[in-house]
Amino acid sequence: MRNNKAIKKISITMLMAFFMTFSSCEESLDIDVRDSFASDLVLSTPEQVEQLLLTTYNSTESFGAGSQFWARYMNVEIASLEARMNFNAATQALDIFGVLKGWSSQNVGQLGQKWQDLYTYVRQANVFLELVEGSEAQINNPDEIEALKAEMRFLRANQYSKLLKFFGGVPLLTSATTLDDDFNIPRNSYQEVVDFIVSEIDEIAPLLPLTRESGEFGRATRLAALALKSRTLLYAASDLHDPSMAPQTSNLELYTYDKPNKWQDAADAAKAVIDLVGDRDLISTPNAKAYQELFLSANQDILFARPFGGTVFGFGTDVTTQPDNAQSPRGFDGWSLSTPLHNHTLIYNMDDGNTTNSPSYDTANPYENREMRFYANINYQGAIFRGRPIDYSISVDNSIVPDGLDSFSQDQQTLGNFRHGSTTGYAMRKFQNEALGTDVKQASPGRPYIIYRLAEIYLNYAEASFRAGDEETARRYVSRVSERALQPAITASGPELLEAIKRERRVELAFEGHNFFDERRWLNEDNLGFDVKGIRWTKNLDENVSFEEFTIETRPFDKKQYYLPIPQSEINRTEALIQNEGY
Repeated sequence: MRNNKAIKKISITMLMAFFMTFSSCEESLDIDVRDSFASDLVLSTPEQVEQLLLTTYNSTESFGAGSQFWARYMNVEIASLEARMNFNAATQALDIFGVLKGWSSQNVGQLGQKWQDLYTYVRQANVFLELVEGSEAQINNPDEIEALKAEMRFLRANQYSKLLKFFGGVPLLTSATTLDDDFNIPRNSYQEVVDFIVSEIDEIAPLLPLTRESGEFGRATRLAALALKSRTLLYAASDLHDPSMAPQTSNLELYTYDKPNKWQDAADAAKAVIDLVGDRDLISTPNAKAYQELFLSANQDILFARPFGGTVFGFGTDVTTQPDNAQSPRGFDGWSLSTPLHNHTLIYNMDDGNTTNSPSYDTANPYENREMRFYANINYQGAIFRGRPIDYSISVDNSIVPDGLDSFSQDQQTLGNFRHGSTTGYAMRKFQNEALGTDVKQASPGRPYIIYRLAEIYLNYAEASFRAGDEETARRYVSRVSERALQPAITASGPELLEAIKRERRVELAFEGHNFFDERRWLNEDNLGFDVKGIRWTKNLDENVSFEEFTIETRPFDKKQYYLPIPQSEINRTEALIQNEGY
């Protein structure tokens, strides 16, 4: 990455103007974003173009779901089968994504910012591409500029992939808008947006480097672009978007994808990534600690990630404090905001590969002999974390025996606010850097937020191959993921094989932003609306603890919630913009 000081001084001024314009834009599509640049702005060197490009990398995902306060610290895991938001004593909690009250066109909580946030960066990419076209930098350095444009087109395609997941078909904007433009812009069909993403990737992938040097970790590569294509086509082929299965009854073109070879296309897209990496095994993880460390630094299995430095937590739309502060148990001065559900923990197998429905599972000792990823992902009662056992228990008499340090006790004097005690009896361990010690507020230099990684591609390939009729390939690639986690190879066939693939996704990709969408695209409403289960721990006067499973709340689900509503302000002002069904 270039560091010319004279260029850097000019670029910082441009970047400030660029960023300030977008961080203050209104929630609509009619922003004259080109007014943020002086009319005589000249992009004369690749270095200047590159600095403008780097701003838009703030569009990539993070540990937080968005720009509003609470959404900076949690992602969509709290609205999935994986977790719930945790901020209050006993069984109460804030409902920042509106999953308990039910979504309306006026209110989806802090997910309501998604439309604005995502289109902000689409517009930013479009402005960049128009400014660069015909610039002095492009005329003098056409190959370098085309590579930088390819990066920006990747970032724009990545934004459209997220818009698709949250809203279905959306307006495809590929040029910078001005106040003179016609803003009565209709939505493109779901299939048109998928086709746009795929065609963009097909064009730009050859222009991107296969890999990057360590100093450019987090920059787009050919592998990242093809991983985006793989995920996009897998999602498009899924039941949610099948015209015969889609839950909507009107405007089906906004939600459906109807290509005869869709599953083979998805399999081929995943195989293209696999071929480029040499069809190799995943990084070996002989124990839970090694598995946990996969998520703490750059490694060859990461295809694309958002990097974080040692002093800056992150900036742009998706701000975060990093997960140590947000997700550590209360007794470590953490907030424990995304508390895993007992429902989620039961998906983890035993170490012999049997399920928690088998005799291998001891209901009296639920945390013994579990699979490696359980210990890497979950902070459970008694787990040794940062030098001591975690204790969520409430004493029968805390004047004699104190409540657990990590409980929601108001009497227990600890580092943390009692409102951050775990209500489910669990906390998230994945992404935690225990080398930081007890100071969970410090940053963790080099820790990435992983967006695309090789294990996902193997699971994509397994699922698409199964649906395309190739069970042998499906078993081989889902087994690569299972066996890396010291689980047995998958030998199932038919519907049991598909369920094994889904289980692997739920466990392997836990808390990475997948399950919220996976359960929807599988039309699995039992995992969208359900009784949220927790474990309540009680400490007796002899300091022995006991537990009971209990229902914390019932999470409702309505078919309209397969998608977010488009903000009502956009619907009110744009006649051609159709609201999602049910809102």
